[in-house]
Amino acid sequence: MQLTPTEIDGVTIVDLDLLTDERGFFARTFDAETFAAAGLPSEVAQTSMSANRFAGTVRGLHRLAPPHAEGKLVRCVAGAIADVAVDVRPGSATFGRHVMVELSATNRRALFVPPYVAHGYQALTDGVEMMYQCSVPYVPAGEDGYRHDDPAFGIAWPLPVRLVSPKDAAWSLLAEREVTAP
Repeated sequence: MQLTPTEIDGVTIVDLDLLTDERGFFARTFDAETFAAAGLPSEVAQTSMSANRFAGTVRGLHRLAPPHAEGKLVRCVAGAIADVAVDVRPGSATFGRHVMVELSATNRRALFVPPYVAHGYQALTDGVEMMYQCSVPYVPAGEDGYRHDDPAFGIAWPLPVRLVSPKDAAWSLLAEREVTAP
């Protein structure tokens, strides 16, 4: 497994080292010691899955607000997505900036999103399935989010946005809120 830092502190691309033979391949998708050595949370408290029927669907931008420090390792296991991490941590040198990475069942790439960084994605194909490994259990009281179309973030989604949940469409714009520091 290869960990590649991005321009946003803690947001890390995870590429697999495939052991291949005539049967196919084997790869380790998570290693607590490797994550800990890189300064990333190494606990997995729960694993979740989501599915999206249609290309153009956007989920997010979500995070757990302080003091609920949830890190997520996100992987696309069917189809392809444009995965986005937005730095909304006050005082961060990259506050308001985002990283977009294509994750797909074909490239087998994952993205680690550290605590307090907002996360979302757009389905690039029909029939997308996602797996999330989370460092802490989900806490409904910590649920927080940002609009996918917030001009403060300047996210250029690759496809026209087809579907967004009413809840995700109702998040306030960054300019309308005070961002909570961890």
